[in-house]
Amino acid sequence: MTADSSQVADNQDGQDIVEVLRWKKLPVLDDGFVCLVDVMGNDSSVVQAARVSYGAGTKKVSDDRGLIRYLLRHRHTTPFEMAEIKLLVRVPMDCWRQWIRHRTASVNEYSTRYSLAIDGAQTTPPDQWRVQAASNRQGSDGVLEASQGDALTTSELELQALARRVYQERIERGVAREQARKDLPLSTYTEAYWKIDLHNLLHFLALRMDSHAQLEIRQYATTIGEQILKPLFPMVWEAFLDYRMQSDSLSRLEIEAIQKLMAAAATRGLVPPFHKDLFLEVQDETWRGLSRSRERDECEAKLQKLGILQK
Repeated sequence: MTADSSQVADNQDGQDIVEVLRWKKLPVLDDGFVCLVDVMGNDSSVVQAARVSYGAGTKKVSDDRGLIRYLLRHRHTTPFEMAEIKLLVRVPMDCWRQWIRHRTASVNEYSTRYSLAIDGAQTTPPDQWRVQAASNRQGSDGVLEASQGDALTTSELELQALARRVYQERIERGVAREQARKDLPLSTYTEAYWKIDLHNLLHFLALRMDSHAQLEIRQYATTIGEQILKPLFPMVWEAFLDYRMQSDSLSRLEIEAIQKLMAAAATRGLVPPFHKDLFLEVQDETWRGLSRSRERDECEAKLQKLGILQK
């Protein structure tokens, strides 16, 4: 098979994947979904954009993979802006408020000024009420006992039913939709078209698939990444996992901490993993005297992950 015929075959395979995914509602939460509306480009589009100054260049699949990995590894972002994805999403409004903070997309949301609000709200099963994290003001950690969750879920359903009934009564009395909606809960679902280039989508996924992101939006991001982006851009997805999701960066202070640890260990005949006391002994001067330092804690966690410090 020639290079040109191989490219045609790859394009055909890509188009088949698009047709399988297009308008397929991938479920998220209890009544949400994401689905592909359209896509412009594929892995080859990223490669083509990167090679624009080189003409035809090489077209081997292995070369394409290597170039994509180089681009992501060295943060050359513009070639990834040459591909775009358009999605239709159905998402609770409180989750959507986090989503819409990513201002690098084009958005057209369902309007409750023109249309009746979607008759659907996210509910929480009794065993899924999460506890506020002690060390993270914006996160959760673990779940409440199911016995407490039963009462919380019951009151949630009652509140949602009341809000919907009040909304419906206002509509039936002729109140303007733009005003009737004001007491609907944030659990109410909304829908939106969301179009974004590949570079900014990867940034969205890196933040929202992270373990520190809220569980609900993490589920949306994971669905988009694993069930839409992965089959459409397999080489980009592989590189994204390797260089963004499953990697760590080291700051100047962290590199210096490793150097000091190794130097101190060499003089004392120690081998890793080292005790935390040695880390505290060589820590950066700006961390000394601090009872709590997130930067120091993050450095310690990275060194534990690398097997340099004891856990």
